[in-house]
Amino acid sequence: MAKPNYRRVIVKLSGEALSGPEKFGIHQPTIDRFAADLVAAHKLGTGLGVVVGGGNVLRGAQISENGLSRPTADAMGMLATVMNALVLVTAIERAGVSARAMSALIMPQVCETYERQSALRHLEQGRIIVFAGGTGNPFFTTDTTAVLRAAEMECQAVLKATDVDGVYTADPKKDPKATRYDRLDHQEALDRKLKVMDATAFALAQENRMPIIVFSIREQGAIENVLCGKGPFTTVG
Repeated sequence: MAKPNYRRVIVKLSGEALSGPEKFGIHQPTIDRFAADLVAAHKLGTGLGVVVGGGNVLRGAQISENGLSRPTADAMGMLATVMNALVLVTAIERAGVSARAMSALIMPQVCETYERQSALRHLEQGRIIVFAGGTGNPFFTTDTTAVLRAAEMECQAVLKATDVDGVYTADPKKDPKATRYDRLDHQEALDRKLKVMDATAFALAQENRMPIIVFSIREQGAIENVLCGKGPFTTVG
């Protein structure tokens, strides 16, 4: 069995990824594959937390443009992440590993409320945690949540799952001459305006010296490969 490079990580999974080939909603075969990848990575011995987005259901920033207040719109987006967390936890447990959904929004009838010491105990007991509800506050993205939870959970890295295999000099879908960076530091990514994460997430990662590893989630086993230093990816930090 390959030896992972990290003892504990946060995987940032976008809501859009959960819709698979569809434009909207939850695509169960895609979620089952992600769950299998997480379970395979977990079996390497790495502690795993997952921060999930809600863009497959709605984006608060977008609907606020239609007249809804941003705090209300963001609250709706945070609720969307809870729905995604519940379906992902179910898929992980069906794949054979104990998991918990923990929400920054208080809803005890639905899932556990996020509390740092409880979350650490879950990780120490070998459970995968899916963090939902963002930070619990409007105006903050789930990218920022991922870095925040990584710092709180004493993780060694944030693994940002995307639909491209790293950070490029330009959009590789539009520019055939774009090249992938193997490594950048946080300040370089900010200075070059590389849209890997929002500025708040980057600033928090930089302050906490938290590496962000950007990789493609499209191939099965991608999380396991990144943990073992295999396959294409970009390390920021």
